[in-house]
Amino acid sequence: MLGSFGNNPRSRSRGVRDDEVEAGPSSALDIGCPYTHQCNLYLRPSPVLHTRQMLLTVADLISHTNFSAAHHLLSALSAKYNSPYGDSTDRLAYHFCRALSIRLGCHLGTADPLTSFTAGDPRELQSCYFSLNQVIPFVRFSHLTANQTILDAINGCGQGHQRSIHIFDFDIMHGVQWPPLMQAMADRTSPPTRLRITGAGSDLDSLNRTGDHLSMFAHSLGLPFHFHPLHIINDNEAFPLMIPVYPNEIVAVNLVMHLHRLIRSDREARQLRTFLHRIRSLNPRIVTVAEYEASHNHPSFLRRFAEALDHYEAVFGSLEATLPPNSRERITVETIWFGREIADIVAAEGDGRRERHERFESWEILLRGSGFRNVPLSPFAISQAKLLLRLHYPSEGYQLQMKNNSVFLGWQNRPLLFVSSWR
Repeated sequence: MLGSFGNNPRSRSRGVRDDEVEAGPSSALDIGCPYTHQCNLYLRPSPVLHTRQMLLTVADLISHTNFSAAHHLLSALSAKYNSPYGDSTDRLAYHFCRALSIRLGCHLGTADPLTSFTAGDPRELQSCYFSLNQVIPFVRFSHLTANQTILDAINGCGQGHQRSIHIFDFDIMHGVQWPPLMQAMADRTSPPTRLRITGAGSDLDSLNRTGDHLSMFAHSLGLPFHFHPLHIINDNEAFPLMIPVYPNEIVAVNLVMHLHRLIRSDREARQLRTFLHRIRSLNPRIVTVAEYEASHNHPSFLRRFAEALDHYEAVFGSLEATLPPNSRERITVETIWFGREIADIVAAEGDGRRERHERFESWEILLRGSGFRNVPLSPFAISQAKLLLRLHYPSEGYQLQMKNNSVFLGWQNRPLLFVSSWR
């Protein structure tokens, strides 16, 4: 299961030639170069690749403002792929056709407000999040590896297990990451004298409910605990308060699928750099980072579209292999969770685009530039990640790779997600 992704051609966007490069920044983090795309419909005769080329052709027509031709071709594709059911290619094409239709409608002034497609109903998202946690390893892999890294860092503090621990979680969601860590702390011969969790989110009621659940769980363990809700109105206020850190308190910062949302435009990441410098000022013992291994922040729409098509092709392929054909959970996760992400990446622009994923190399440069150094993950953390896949997601397609002191989770030679730790 521990394999190498190597230089497999599936690990980079296909259908775009290396000789189609133009000068300019590749992303808000200024890594690499963008390129334009010229689509040849006759290069790949297989039905799957033909569908991919047709989608790329629509994107190419939209990028060149040939809206009439784009509408004509997209209408034909949408008629063929008009349902979120079918095999993984059919379902993927449906969601990308939908996203292209939204983008084209925005150009023509015929679409509903984009937020109606990308924001999502909070109750639906909550239910879908729990389904996501069950059907695909992304969430559990990130949480398990980050938790073990935090435990390793605490153990490395000498008498750290007897001190107060303060965890900052800047996207706590429903707090599902923390009960296993709390259990592990409580089971120790000398548990921490106190555990504090500062959890950030945009819904204050949800934060309070999360705090109540975690407090009740801590009480059942006999673990001294305090939860502090950090209400963030929008991502531009990602660090709105001076949160006190007490003397002799060990600080851990958890950034699981959060950093990419702090990039607010195509050309700069000043807010993100400011955020990281403030994190640095907390003097954390450990900072855990998990992000998609994908380049969805390119200023070129066509480059971004091709990258997204490859990334989600692998995601949908993994779901195809691990769930039965008519799985309701799979349809829910693909439509509500991944469909929303695809719509955001493809249809949104400017400050309205939130899913600005970057590859590990971009985050590495940014974190090192902010004064952090990469901390290797422990062998036990890697062993736990391998065990998680073997027990709960046994498909042969999932692979782990260690690279740059970080662990990458991939599907059939394409890395999809990484977890790393910093200090």
